[in-house]
Amino acid sequence: MFSKGLIIGKFYPPHRGHKYLIDRARSECKSLTVILCYKQTDTIPGMLRAEWLQRTHPDVRVLVIEDNKLADDDSEGWAKFTIEILGYVPDAVFTSEAYGDPYASFMGTVHVLVDKARTHVPISATMVRSDPMKYADFLEPCVRAYFARRICILGAESTGTTTLSVALAKHYHTVWVPEDGRMYSMGKVHGDSHTAWRTDEFVHIAEAQNELEDRLAEASNGLVICDTNAFATAVWHERYMGTRSKEVETVASSREYGLYIVTGDEIPFEDDGLRDGEHVRHSMHTRFIERLTEEKKKFIVVTGSREERLKKAVEAIDAL
Repeated sequence: MFSKGLIIGKFYPPHRGHKYLIDRARSECKSLTVILCYKQTDTIPGMLRAEWLQRTHPDVRVLVIEDNKLADDDSEGWAKFTIEILGYVPDAVFTSEAYGDPYASFMGTVHVLVDKARTHVPISATMVRSDPMKYADFLEPCVRAYFARRICILGAESTGTTTLSVALAKHYHTVWVPEDGRMYSMGKVHGDSHTAWRTDEFVHIAEAQNELEDRLAEASNGLVICDTNAFATAVWHERYMGTRSKEVETVASSREYGLYIVTGDEIPFEDDGLRDGEHVRHSMHTRFIERLTEEKKKFIVVTGSREERLKKAVEAIDAL
């Protein structure tokens, strides 16, 4: 049992091979520090990677340093730099890499080599970056959610968005994200001022929709089917408030979707007591297409029977 253990790496991104290494080190040390090194040019921010590590290993100390001084193969330089950062010499360094021996030697500490051949967990960060969804099973939920391909189903009222969303989730054996705004509307429908909408309500709905989507993405298999999103909330703000909202659109701009699927308005209208009415349905359908085109979003329109819509949607998603 070591007193103070150390792991250093890029974790770009963290995967279950890293988790195996950290769990092994944690079981053999009274305390463990993980140093995460990042560069400004990294496509995945260092602080986000550190957040993932901390969520996965709450009992480990995570330090983040910018890697802009030393070459990767400068074991002596990294050893000196590490001691400066820590303020002490660790009792053991745990790695899965060949650099571990010289690095530990220059620090005057013990090197514990763990699964260098990747036989226990056959994965590497390079493999994950090359095709994140192919290796989704090697990612912790919070990391998998970041890489998940998100598909948004949207449309005017009573055009079958939920029906298609559920069908797609069943087809791909993954999660679908319900419409948070609908629940909000249901909650206020009996209030004295249920028709008086405010911009801050749309901001809240957009943020809540994003949060719900991110949480469910953690339970996905790498594909997330979204029954509306914050972009749609921004369009609905325009409908109810008569003007666009920078605040709502800022919330919507924080994420990207692989494809938008717009449900056609040719099917019969069904009034559930919450909807505006059939008289605005076609104008909303048209507005969604206008806004998607304006913002250069990739989208298709599906029409026809449930089976026809599902078939066209699956073909488009598979093509991604």
